[in-house]
Amino acid sequence: MSEAASMLVQIIEGALLGAGRALTVAQLGELFEEHERPATGDIREALATVSERCADRGFELCEVASGFRFQVRQSLSPWVARLWQERPQKYSRALLETLSLIAYRQPITRGEIEEIRGVAVSSNIIKTLHEREWIRVVGHRDVPGRPAMYATTRQFLDYFNLKNLDQLPALAEIRDLETLNAELGFNEPASAAANDDVADGGPHDDGATVTPENSP
Repeated sequence: MSEAASMLVQIIEGALLGAGRALTVAQLGELFEEHERPATGDIREALATVSERCADRGFELCEVASGFRFQVRQSLSPWVARLWQERPQKYSRALLETLSLIAYRQPITRGEIEEIRGVAVSSNIIKTLHEREWIRVVGHRDVPGRPAMYATTRQFLDYFNLKNLDQLPALAEIRDLETLNAELGFNEPASAAANDDVADGGPHDDGATVTPENSP
């Protein structure tokens, strides 16, 4: 590897460590003055080298919707999670089902979610998903009342280590909500007592556990 290529790898490693967030190829290019800016192909080659260097380390280079970032390997989460005293956040089954339906059927209205689930969607569930920045309003259905249409966000993709929606598990059609939760990776559904109308729509002790896959 040439001295210039080696320096580029070091700069990219340093930038990704210092940024504390995902960076795109374009953002990495902007680290350089115009006259010294490396070609996009060179940046991608350097990123590939960085990724190879992480092969036997406890962290990896991951590409998500917002760009490239370093993160702890998910297989190490049982040990690394002990650095934090708080218990992982838990979400009600109703919230997870709502998020799953938005992810697979977007854009979708609250009324359409309620029709599929067969129960009303708590306003606090929608509020919680907005606060997590996992969903956003992308328009309004051209029907009486012009209900808001919801879709997932880049933050949703980043949280679940996805580059785009095409990486969601294949789902030809929504068959049942238990299967839907499993498809999205929510493999610990809430108990029957926590089903549907959880008042707060947010963290709930009997809810399904979703732990971040992008621990710093």
